[in-house]
Amino acid sequence: MERKITVPTGYVRNLLSQAEAQGFDTGDLLERVGISPHEIEQKTEFPADKFGMLYQRVMYIAQDEYFGMLSGGKVPNGTFRIMCHAIIHCKTLEKAIYRASDFHEICRGAQVKPMLVRKGRFAKVSFAPTDSAEIDFDQFLRNEPPSRIRTSLSMWHHFVSWLLGTRLELKAAYFTFGRPDDVDHYRMLFQSEVKFDQHDNAFVFPSRYLDYPIVQTEQSLRSFLKTAPYQLIAMVNDDKSLKAQVVALIGKDFSRELPGAEEVATTLNLSVSTLRRRLLEEGTSYQKIKDECRREAALNYMNSVQLSINDVAGLMGFDEPSAFFRSFKKWTGLTPGEYRRSEAYRKQLEGSSAPCEVS
Repeated sequence: MERKITVPTGYVRNLLSQAEAQGFDTGDLLERVGISPHEIEQKTEFPADKFGMLYQRVMYIAQDEYFGMLSGGKVPNGTFRIMCHAIIHCKTLEKAIYRASDFHEICRGAQVKPMLVRKGRFAKVSFAPTDSAEIDFDQFLRNEPPSRIRTSLSMWHHFVSWLLGTRLELKAAYFTFGRPDDVDHYRMLFQSEVKFDQHDNAFVFPSRYLDYPIVQTEQSLRSFLKTAPYQLIAMVNDDKSLKAQVVALIGKDFSRELPGAEEVATTLNLSVSTLRRRLLEEGTSYQKIKDECRREAALNYMNSVQLSINDVAGLMGFDEPSAFFRSFKKWTGLTPGEYRRSEAYRKQLEGSSAPCEVS
């Protein structure tokens, strides 16, 4: 049975507790996005798309687009969209991160910005105060809950990965706070070594990624913004099978050309024949995995009511909607229009069914 893309239910509880602390009616929040309190109480995992909708609602009513993240102040709604437009035409990831950092110097509300340091074979993204910040940054970090630091670092990591169209493979993630009880969750989230009681909150990665081009366009950005922060919070799972490793390398961005079997095999330090043999032993193949990922991603997007069918086609990398229609029917037996008129889609909207998982 296919699993959903999920986040720990603790994420939902943490977001609601922060909203409640600011005086918002959490019952009304949940009702507005069609979430029953029973779902939160009874489950250890929660659908990522519903969490994304809840997060969108919280940011809207709080009038703070960086709600739950390191910012040092309220960041007006629309700021993230403008930042994305400011960096989308950068030639390389390095230029994009530097420009994002510069953007935070002039946007209203933010007193914290991303900071990039490149040194030899590795690079680091961390946080720093803006030039006009009126906070004691070290004291500010000491007062921030670990969940907010983790969320901020994770979202920037996923955003950078989206810009590249592939997951930014990390060497390590560092945190200034002590080792938490759920350290395995941190390893699963960042898929790297994680260290605590460090001098900085940062993720470290091979510096070669900084020379990679930005593959996203204004068209893919428009669709991305409609579902944000969904793609920035979607979890990876802890499945250790070869299939899961292949799925992770394929990623969740289908707007760009997917890696071939040869590229995946090289990344996993396997020959193509060994990759095929081991996948066969797991009862699958590279082509089958790729088709499953695209099908499940398409269903995830189709289940997002704010996306038009043309939006979904663009997110799936189709220049022509008609080509997407043919592929979707091959994957599901229904055209996109038929699917959105189907009983399965209606039940999904009512919350009795959830979207399929990409990985």
